[in-house]
Amino acid sequence: MRTMSAPADIETIGKYELLEEIGAGSMGRVYRARDPFMGRDVAVKISEQPENDSARSERRRRKLFFNEVKAAGMLHHPNIVTTIDAGVDDGRRYIVMEYVAGARTLADFAVKEHLLPLGEVLKIMQQCAVAFDYAHSNGVVHRDIKPTNIMIDAQRNVKIGDFGVALIDRTDVEETQVIGRLGSPRYMSPEQLMAGEVTNQSDIFSLGVVTYELLTGVSPFAGKHVGEIARRVLKEAHRPIREINPDVPEKLAAVIDRTLKKHPAGRYRTAMELAGDLQLIREDLEFTDLKRAAPDDIKRLEQLSTFYGFDTGELHELLAASVWEEHAEGALIAVEGQGEGTAVVLVHGKVNVDCAGTRIARLGPGTTFGDFGLVESGAQGAEVRAAQPCTVLRIGAGQAERLSPGCARRLFRVLAAGYAMRLQQLQRRIGRRVRGQ
Repeated sequence: MRTMSAPADIETIGKYELLEEIGAGSMGRVYRARDPFMGRDVAVKISEQPENDSARSERRRRKLFFNEVKAAGMLHHPNIVTTIDAGVDDGRRYIVMEYVAGARTLADFAVKEHLLPLGEVLKIMQQCAVAFDYAHSNGVVHRDIKPTNIMIDAQRNVKIGDFGVALIDRTDVEETQVIGRLGSPRYMSPEQLMAGEVTNQSDIFSLGVVTYELLTGVSPFAGKHVGEIARRVLKEAHRPIREINPDVPEKLAAVIDRTLKKHPAGRYRTAMELAGDLQLIREDLEFTDLKRAAPDDIKRLEQLSTFYGFDTGELHELLAASVWEEHAEGALIAVEGQGEGTAVVLVHGKVNVDCAGTRIARLGPGTTFGDFGLVESGAQGAEVRAAQPCTVLRIGAGQAERLSPGCARRLFRVLAAGYAMRLQQLQRRIGRRVRGQ
């Protein structure tokens, strides 16, 4: 990420000490800053306010600012940048977000000279699809998916940001939404370009464009100017991806073709369906090298009491349907009861489980959390954060549906046992508080 010095006339905003500028866009500039009370680095985006801005433009900017605060604040997912704070200081509007050290945007890898290996692209885009499905299930359509708005950390874990033009489609949100041709033309769906009705399937189209670029280094709808780009998005078929990169599997080419259908009805119905197909392709790639790659991973699972009773074949199934993740201390891993559609097994390290400011538990290796989105607890779900560097195995609901009946039954028993254990721990804590009053 590009690093620039903080301007001399801006040293602080709110309580945050600005250290350096790390990014800029049409909606504002982003700084690495220091939270002196918490003793941590954060990212602060300060909304741009041009001196000669018209009253109409200022109203629009103000609406987009509060829209971003609202949209990002509604979402708590390990692959979405966490919003910490927001405010206005001396007329300057700002949003405070988690700072992802060493992060790079996908724009660095959407060029021919720096393409990522196929397996890494699949992992990254699967994480994106799961995160966007979570956002969609909470009534938020991003509307500006592009490589510069998707970061990856050193472990190739995704962090999605910039919900400035997001559409919030929820009955409990009364504010008028900003409408019109919002986003970046090269990544817009046909319905976005036509200023038509935008749904979650518009995000799926944009994600397909990003995937195409990560696999080829070129845009499927490149043009010399906006008009030419719009014409190609609306009327011209993209060049078959295997003509540019023959190493792309035919199944993956078919997936990309489906995401880029001109009419939403031809695309995936949900981003989770897309994530499921990406997982199946990952399985195909992994099984071709299973004898060399799997034994160590199988051994890691066999050492956990959680998987007593699973035979070797079932452990192979779980590994094929799952994603390994590494998380640094303090990282948000999951928010239970928020419809994430995933379940997680803690393989190494410890995590803290907190709900409404109360520490429910500290969990060690072998414990599980997440509920495949089957439990809706409203706005106050339990947050699971890494208490120390840890390794987890994450499986999505779509992938779990493809497990054999025996393996699926054992997995659901394990998850139900973990859920019951945390309920008992919470009850004991409540009981101790009551007895202490």
